[in-house]
Amino acid sequence: MTPVPPAPHALPHAVSLLRAARLARSSKPFLARGGPRGERCAGCRLIPSHCLCALRPAVAVRAGVCLVMADIEPLKPSNTGWLIADVVADTFAFGWARTGVDPALLALLADPQWQPYLVFPGEFVAQERVVTALLPAEALGGAPARRPLFVLLDATWPEARKMFRKSPYLDKLPVLSLQSEQLSRYRLRRSQRDAHFCTSEVGALCLELAGDTQAAQTLEAYLDVFTNHYLRAKQQLPVDAGDAAHLRLQALASL
Repeated sequence: MTPVPPAPHALPHAVSLLRAARLARSSKPFLARGGPRGERCAGCRLIPSHCLCALRPAVAVRAGVCLVMADIEPLKPSNTGWLIADVVADTFAFGWARTGVDPALLALLADPQWQPYLVFPGEFVAQERVVTALLPAEALGGAPARRPLFVLLDATWPEARKMFRKSPYLDKLPVLSLQSEQLSRYRLRRSQRDAHFCTSEVGALCLELAGDTQAAQTLEAYLDVFTNHYLRAKQQLPVDAGDAAHLRLQALASL
């Protein structure tokens, strides 16, 4: 597949840079399963006729997101961690490996401006580590209160469980167990359990918990529009820019 340069406003972010680094290490081209074999936009990973770059929202967000990504996750056109990086300016992305950890990830987790939370289902964690709400904000020596940093394991569910067990540098982090009755609306890659959200949905729930309500709603709407573009490209159908998903994203962008 031939990448098309992104639109000027769709500058590379942490996930796109991680994707580029992962591609540079590949010994053969990565071919997305079931995807079109033509050109793809480097800014949104969609084919040019269904490009999403012009709809990339800009919204103020206080929280940050740290994506720890399974090996080929940044390469998948259906990956939604990319959407979080589009919306949340302070998104960081690191590849996961069983045998080592990026020193930059350790430095981020130790940065005093952040209060990191490892987001994972509480049923699989020792209960003394589990929190269901953000910890009280505490100023450090007169400095501003620490900002929440949500650490998401961006992987399939079996991969995420493995990453959780084999990442000792995450063991000291509080585990944020999200409580939501919302069923997943993600239609690109389905979990066997409806309660398992895609990465972007988890990110939106975290932003809502942190009080970044507009950003949470914008990320939800952006996921719906991305899904629409992705599936219509796959089905060789034109995009309907006037449908409910697009109108909702436009309304949120105008706030």
